Amino acid sequence: MTDKTNTNTNDNLLLDIRDLTIQYVTDSGTVHAVENLNLRLGRGETLGFVGETGAGKTTTALGIMRLIPSPPGVVRSGKIIFEGEDLLEKSEAEMRAVRGGKIAMIFQDPMTSLNPVMTVDKQIAEMIKLHKNVGEAESLKLAGDMLELVGIQRERMRDYPHQFSGGMKQRVVIAIALACDPGLLIADEPTTALDVTIQAQVLELMKELKRQFDASMLLITHDLGIVADICDKVAIMYAGRVVEYADKRALYTSPLHPYTIGLFNSVPDLDEDKEALNTIPGLMPDPMDLPSGCAFHPRCTHATEECSKSKPPMVEAGPGHFVSCPVRAGLKAQGGE
Repeated sequence: MTDKTNTNTNDNLLLDIRDLTIQYVTDSGTVHAVENLNLRLGRGETLGFVGETGAGKTTTALGIMRLIPSPPGVVRSGKIIFEGEDLLEKSEAEMRAVRGGKIAMIFQDPMTSLNPVMTVDKQIAEMIKLHKNVGEAESLKLAGDMLELVGIQRERMRDYPHQFSGGMKQRVVIAIALACDPGLLIADEPTTALDVTIQAQVLELMKELKRQFDASMLLITHDLGIVADICDKVAIMYAGRVVEYADKRALYTSPLHPYTIGLFNSVPDLDEDKEALNTIPGLMPDPMDLPSGCAFHPRCTHATEECSKSKPPMVEAGPGHFVSCPVRAGLKAQGGE
C-alpha cells in the first residue's frame, strides 16, 4: 500500500504503518512473518485484519506493541507511526508508557492474560496506577467502576479469575484494556475461546465501549461475519502481505483479489444445498520458503507467467479500494468480473 491508499486526512490519521518487515531468525531458517506491510487507521475507525493462521496478523499486532520476542524476532525495516511518532524509535521506558496508556491489547485467551493468584480489582488497579497519578484507594475505586462498565457487579471485584466464566474473564480483560482510556485498542481474536452466544455478547460490549471511549480498534480475526458486524474497513492479509484493503461495503459487494474471493466462497450459504464446501486449492506457503513473485500465484486461477516473477504492487482499482493483483484490478477497470 502506498501513501495514496489513505483516504484519511493527516489530522484524522492515528496509525500509519510503512513498509514494515518482521522476521524470525531460527536455526532452521528465516521465517518471513511480515513483508513490506503498509496499513493506515483513522481516529475512531475499526479496521478488520483478516487472514488464515500464520498470515502474520498477530506478529503485526505484537510489532505495534513492540512485543516481538527477540531473539528470534527481528524488525528488519519500516516505521510504525502512532500519533505522529515512530514507535520503533522509542526507548523501552517510553514504550511502557504507551502500552496500556495509549495502546491496549486484548488477547484471544483471557486465562493467559490474567494473574490467577491476584483478585481482578487489583489487576485493573495495577494498570490504572501505572498510567494515572492516583493512589491505591482511588485506583481500586476506578477498578470497580470499570468492572461495572463491562457488566460485572462491583461486589465481585475481589474474586479471582477462576471464579469467573470464560465470557466474564474476557470482560475483565476488556476492563483492564480500557482502564486508561487508550486511543487504540488491538483485539486479537478476542472471542475465539468463547461459545457462540457469549461471543455475541462480548462483541456487542466491545462495540458499545469503543463508541463510549471514542477509540480506534484493530480487530484481528478470521471470521468474516464478525468483520461485517463491527468493522469500517478491512485489510486482507496473505503470507505476510496485505493483498486487499477497502471500505467494508466495497469489499463485501465487490471483492477483487482471488484470495479474498476464495475466502468469501468458502463461507457456507444457508440458501444453497451443497454436499461439500468450496475451498481454496493448495495450502498456505511455508513462511521460510515463500514462492517467487505473488505468494498466492501457485493457488490462483487467474495467475499469469508474470505473477510468478514479480511481486505485484497495491493499485487503486476503485475509490479507496486497493488490491495487489494487476489481473483482477485490470478486469475491474474494464468493467469485468
